[in-house]
Amino acid sequence: MTEGGAYTAAPTPRDPGRPAFLELFFDLVYVVVMISLVGTLAADVSWTGVGETLVLLLAFTLVWAVTTWAADTLDLTRPAVQVQFIGVAAGSLLLAAAASDAYDGRGLLFAITYLAIHLGSSIYYLLLRPDANEPVRSGRILFWYTIASVGWIGGALATGPTRLLLWAATVVLEYVAASLGWPLPKRGRSQPQEWRLVGERVAERYRQFVIIALGASIFIIGTTFTVSDYTMGRAWALLVVFTTVVLAWRIYIYRAGELLTEAIARSANPSLLTQSAAVTHLIMVAGIGGTAVTSHLVVLRPFGETPPSWTAVILGGPALFLVGRAVLDYTVFGRISRSRLAGLVLLAGAAPAAGLLPPVVVALLAMSILALVAAANLVSTHRHARAPMPPALG
Repeated sequence: MTEGGAYTAAPTPRDPGRPAFLELFFDLVYVVVMISLVGTLAADVSWTGVGETLVLLLAFTLVWAVTTWAADTLDLTRPAVQVQFIGVAAGSLLLAAAASDAYDGRGLLFAITYLAIHLGSSIYYLLLRPDANEPVRSGRILFWYTIASVGWIGGALATGPTRLLLWAATVVLEYVAASLGWPLPKRGRSQPQEWRLVGERVAERYRQFVIIALGASIFIIGTTFTVSDYTMGRAWALLVVFTTVVLAWRIYIYRAGELLTEAIARSANPSLLTQSAAVTHLIMVAGIGGTAVTSHLVVLRPFGETPPSWTAVILGGPALFLVGRAVLDYTVFGRISRSRLAGLVLLAGAAPAAGLLPPVVVALLAMSILALVAAANLVSTHRHARAPMPPALG
């Protein structure tokens, strides 16, 4: 509690195991973010386009993750905290609007808005001081994003590939700093008590992050079909890509997605496991984003030649999702399911033939492989029910 008693830290009046309505409202903005990023990549399906979109996704994810982690230390029923959350939501919406042109005319707008979210939030909480740990916690973020501002502003003032390189290097720096606990001179890394992550609530927020990506994919499937001519080929393509999204949801939630909360509770180092799970979900969300791009491409043009870049997206999206899902298996059970590895092998095996097939058939192959993975997962679980056994993370 602060000196005046106006602001209290967690626990809050809400159920600590459930996200607040404010957080669900905040997530609506990130549906728009995912749709914007998918549109950006769909407009430039190339290795450069993939790199540019990945940098933007990593930046958006850090905003979402830091806001989510901070919510565990705050009382979201307080008007002063709600103002900050809504401010971050507004800033994220502006970032989403600038994303499609971030590597061209709106680079400076994107960089300034991104830095304003992180630096502004840190300064705001330093002034608010909701608990004794806030000066250290916000000070860490403020220190590192002051350093990162050089790369973001420098990249925004540069042109061409230089902007991508500077922004990519800066995002990598941010993720390294976060993984090390945002170390400060003479203070070292952040300590678990500074964040007080609640396993049940954070696990639920991670699940919602996946739902955001799935929801954006469904939106893109529907809108792409709506704006194109109604043909039987496009109808089949819609069915294939929608089934792929359904299978991604099924593979995610059964059963490691359901048991993540228990795994965090059982872990000897729940804070580190929580951070590891954040990276795992980011990989899966990137894979689902690739599936959303597939929806846009395949529904618009289900037949004809499949360029190599399309093959990389159509098969690479599910492959990236399975990589993330395999890491989630390890996070929860301390082992990796063989069905994930088999799925990756099958997707790699389908790649050489993809150039000879129309896009909808390549998408059908990817969908069929995910269906086999889901079926194998179901059979394996019924034969060998497993309790969470998180690995020992040091």
